[in-house]
Amino acid sequence: MSQKIGIQEKIGYGLGDFASSMFWKLFSMFLMIYYTDVFGLTPASVGLMFLLTRIWDSINDPLMGIICDRTNTKHGKFRPYLKWMAIPFAAIGILTFLAPDLGDIGKLIYAYITYTLMMMVYTGVNVPYSSLLGVMSSDSKERNSLATFRFIGAFAGGIFVTSTAAYFIGIFKETGANEAQGYLYTVSIYAILAAILFFVTFKWTKERVEPTKKEQSSLKDDLKDLSKNVAWFIMIGAGISTLIFNSLRDGSMMYYFKYIVKDQDISGFGNVGWEKLAATYMTMWLVSNIVGVLLSTPMANKIGKKQTFIIAMILAAVMSIMLFWVNPDQVLLLYGLNVLIGIAAGMVLPLIWSMYADIADFSEWKNGRRATGLIFSSSSMSQKMGWTLGGAIAGWILAAYGFEANADQTSDSITGIKLMLTIFPAIGALASAVFMFFYKLDDTFMEEVNSELSKIRKN
Repeated sequence: MSQKIGIQEKIGYGLGDFASSMFWKLFSMFLMIYYTDVFGLTPASVGLMFLLTRIWDSINDPLMGIICDRTNTKHGKFRPYLKWMAIPFAAIGILTFLAPDLGDIGKLIYAYITYTLMMMVYTGVNVPYSSLLGVMSSDSKERNSLATFRFIGAFAGGIFVTSTAAYFIGIFKETGANEAQGYLYTVSIYAILAAILFFVTFKWTKERVEPTKKEQSSLKDDLKDLSKNVAWFIMIGAGISTLIFNSLRDGSMMYYFKYIVKDQDISGFGNVGWEKLAATYMTMWLVSNIVGVLLSTPMANKIGKKQTFIIAMILAAVMSIMLFWVNPDQVLLLYGLNVLIGIAAGMVLPLIWSMYADIADFSEWKNGRRATGLIFSSSSMSQKMGWTLGGAIAGWILAAYGFEANADQTSDSITGIKLMLTIFPAIGALASAVFMFFYKLDDTFMEEVNSELSKIRKN
């Protein structure tokens, strides 16, 4: 069967991450400040919540991968979950931003419950969606292309949120809603759209890669294979570090503009509010990410995935450190470095998913068994682990430096917010580059692996 993928199917695959990433950006860029400045939780309690909910999530992700590997329907192993989980995803997403008046303890309990449920339904969609890349084609270049479409969709979904959320909230407030209701109504729009797009992805995609005939479905064997897969451990480390980098940057942007940059007089634009400056900054960040995604495939095809990954993360780290010394009124320089960091960061993300597909192929080639869902669930786990750790660290940084919501900040709290956007993300980026230095599945080796697997699958 042909492993080539048509343009409609690639677009359909990309729309799935458009849907997921609308909520990913809501959570990474808006949820922390929503919890502290709108819902009224303390930064320390939010940081602790992000960390503790990870305990269940660390079990939930691989469990979902195991379930997917053992799912057999006429539509495949992974696609059906996009249809089954679409409506629960949207409903719980809305509940997460409901903001009931339950008192301090009641609000915290509500946040724990809804955030945990949201991570579960996110897993229910994202693990099979991510795994789908591994079975749509066995061709390495097609996978790179699919990963590129995926992240174009992801960043487009993020851009849609960053460029419209503040305006939607403002429109609802003008009609009489308070800020909490503005968030709720805005999120409801994104939730309905996400559910529709998950159905489209289900309809437009197809599973093609069949497991080898000698493959066994023993969970014990799958886990044993995984425990010996060094490349998998390296990718877990690199993935977590990369997401810590992204999560810290995402989670600090609103704080940085609200409490440090504030409103600015811009030549030709007059006085511009911090909300619009932040929306522009976040949107430029995601647009530059897309540029990086587009550059990722040609650069990886030329010098290899590993080399591209390392170079991009080192550049992102260096420029993040430079950003620490930019003054808040140097808006053009602030935006310029943001664009350059965004391009470098964007180049890495599609490579991670393509490399997980390579790891699944390597495991099948070496052991005669394919555990696509289990391996890709680890990518989702590392993604959420990095996101959660980044969110927890952000909350602890704010608390450690004396942050007070909706108040003038001290010099210490200003320093803490700046570190959240610059130095601490740079540490995550450098750590991901160090992990990738030890990755051994280069492109030449994987071409040989896929050639042998193709012969095995035909027999």
